[in-house]
Amino acid sequence: MDKRILTCAVTGGAPVGKDKQVPVTPKEIAESAIGAAKAGAAVVHIHVRDPETTNGSMDIRYYREVVERIRDDGVDVLINLTTGSGARFVFDREDPSRAGKGTMMKTARERAAHVVELKPDICSLDFNNMWMRDSAMINTPEILTEMAVMIRSAGVMPELEVFDTGDIALAKTLISKGVLEGPGFFQIVLGVGYGVAASVEAMLYMKSLLPEGAKWAAFGISRFEYPMLAHAFLLGGHLRVGFEDNRFLSYGVPAPSNAALVQKARQIVELLGGELASPKEAKAIMGLN
Repeated sequence: MDKRILTCAVTGGAPVGKDKQVPVTPKEIAESAIGAAKAGAAVVHIHVRDPETTNGSMDIRYYREVVERIRDDGVDVLINLTTGSGARFVFDREDPSRAGKGTMMKTARERAAHVVELKPDICSLDFNNMWMRDSAMINTPEILTEMAVMIRSAGVMPELEVFDTGDIALAKTLISKGVLEGPGFFQIVLGVGYGVAASVEAMLYMKSLLPEGAKWAAFGISRFEYPMLAHAFLLGGHLRVGFEDNRFLSYGVPAPSNAALVQKARQIVELLGGELASPKEAKAIMGLN
């Protein structure tokens, strides 16, 4: 079987709550990413958080510190920075035409500034327009187009994150216009709120809609993380785990680290007769220089 790329999504931006194992400071995020890489992840997907509030942040200082710490360590891993932050709209209860508390809508330049400066190997480009928890995620074609141009100019490969069928249609439109280079690398997100369900049928259908020749990965949220990992492997896709998506090794058993989630993913792949790609092999699979 072909080797599969495993991404570890280290922290995400959702509330930490009582889960103290989730990395918060740039030092903790970098150390967790390094641990995941040493456990077998070829790619680390990175958000940053405000060390004081623990909430998700877009502060480029935190991104810079995380990236520098990973690079200074010398660990062999591909860095994938998110550009998903800055697309959240919370409706004001008294006047739905206005933004309420918690809204964080940013320009394309603000959302991609850290990618332009730090030039990671990969960055996410989220296509979802959907209701998520208590807010709407809004990624307009105009904002995505501007971000795609910035990402391409920086020499960074966009990972096209799709949460439902319409997201794939929008991505294909941008590919047809030459805004994105086709056929693309797609990340299929399963089980998020009102997005596509976490099931093998949904994964197969999403896969069937991708451009011919596209490379793809898929992952499931929460308790669906490992079932969807196994299905993605068997269907020929690449894989993802991490605290952004799930914080448990099994029912009622919190994962002590991202490395532990990666180790379990590796065990599943090997039990199924497969093998994880090294960062060097992942670069070749993705066509990165």
